[in-house]
Amino acid sequence: MSARQFDNLCKYLSEKYPNSFASWLLGKPITVGEVIKSELSIEPIRADSVTFLRTEERILHLEFQVEVDTNPPLPLRMLDYWVRLHRRYRQPVTQVVILLKQPAKATVIETEFSLENTRHSYQVVRMWEQDPAIFLEDTALLPLATLAATQEPEKLLTQISQQISNIESLEQRQDVAICTQLLAGLKFKKKLIRQFFREEIMQESVIYQDILQKGLQQGLQQGLQQGELAVVVRLLTRRIGTVPQEMRSLIEVLPLPQLENLAEALLDFTNLSDLVTWLEANRD
Repeated sequence: MSARQFDNLCKYLSEKYPNSFASWLLGKPITVGEVIKSELSIEPIRADSVTFLRTEERILHLEFQVEVDTNPPLPLRMLDYWVRLHRRYRQPVTQVVILLKQPAKATVIETEFSLENTRHSYQVVRMWEQDPAIFLEDTALLPLATLAATQEPEKLLTQISQQISNIESLEQRQDVAICTQLLAGLKFKKKLIRQFFREEIMQESVIYQDILQKGLQQGLQQGLQQGELAVVVRLLTRRIGTVPQEMRSLIEVLPLPQLENLAEALLDFTNLSDLVTWLEANRD
């Protein structure tokens, strides 16, 4: 998976479980009234890995990042989002950048935009410094536990797998397991991940045996294609409901680059017509 896809996976989780994410980041029980679409007017910009949550008192802007260096620079983007959000909703805006992967030691992690008389600050959460306990206690946050601080990775993965096995709903258990495994790939080797998750669930994620066992580039490409397809179909089902077979057949023949584009675009879908429109616009 690319860095952007990891970011978008977190966007998917935060929009599916907005109350859990808002309560974690604001430090108190929060009820989210609205998940705001990730496109802002005033010369619209598309925010691929951004979640905007609206409570009674404020807007919560979550920015998920694997890479610290972005174009345009992250501080400028945060200022831009703040101005657009405040101008549109006239509410206080709390901004949190959630860094999923620890950068190189020499990397400077900025927490504000500063230029002449303009200064704008935002919060930064470094996942590798977080206590995993809070994530282990909430099913919605469980996938993030893989990225938290630990000196005993096997013990942490054991705790996570046990918590997943306790989820009563089979559908939710599989969904959380897949998201957990995908995020774990940012930090742990596939061999270690496979030790703690059931094989039948593993086969539904992008950590496929085809990827792990085939050394040839063709086999790797096929494994990636199948893994991306599995994730896309599952996310589409969560966003718009059951995908008709004729639509699924069109998706199954998409090349890997288009599947990756669809994985990003579907996070803004609200109904089946959005998928139909996208497929028509992306025909060869």
